Amino acid sequence: MTFTCTRLAPSEFLSYVDELGALLADVVHGGSSLGFLHGLTPYEAATWWRDSVGPSVERGSTAVWVANDTEGAAGTRCVGTISLAFTEKPNGRHRAEVVKLMVHGDTRGTGLGRTLLATAERAAAEAGVTLLILDTETGSPAENFYRKAGWDEVGVIPDYAADPAGVLRPTTLFCKRLEPFVPVGGRHARAGR
Repeated sequence: MTFTCTRLAPSEFLSYVDELGALLADVVHGGSSLGFLHGLTPYEAATWWRDSVGPSVERGSTAVWVANDTEGAAGTRCVGTISLAFTEKPNGRHRAEVVKLMVHGDTRGTGLGRTLLATAERAAAEAGVTLLILDTETGSPAENFYRKAGWDEVGVIPDYAADPAGVLRPTTLFCKRLEPFVPVGGRHARAGR
């Protein structure tokens, strides 16, 4: 498989909501805890992307990347995504939250998750972010994935959210400090979000 990871411009985002919805429905159906319950349809998921995420993408407070498989038999298809939610409060502009890292079930084990996470981390540093945070279901494969990627566990919250089957589960909070971005040539210019 060959993947391309692209940050969606606000003008491109709406053209991807159906594919993002299909991806979200696939990942929830596979048992990942992403804020949704079993039975989520691709249509409902696409509606969530459009109505809940779309406005923040338009404002520039959320950045969304898509990973497309460019060698599929059916042509290009979205097989992964990651988002950064930038803090809009003046006292928190140094931090952002990694949200909705998803890899399609057919694509797991290919390194795409690591590629998406590294892409978001690099973009965050280029935007002047020095602290990233995220949460994931305690005991899930994602928990170990983030540890291996150099993230630090900072705590566990019991009964934080229901898994796709509706059972309350704890969540593990992680953070990662980023080095300030210094472009080649040594002059730092805070990149636009």
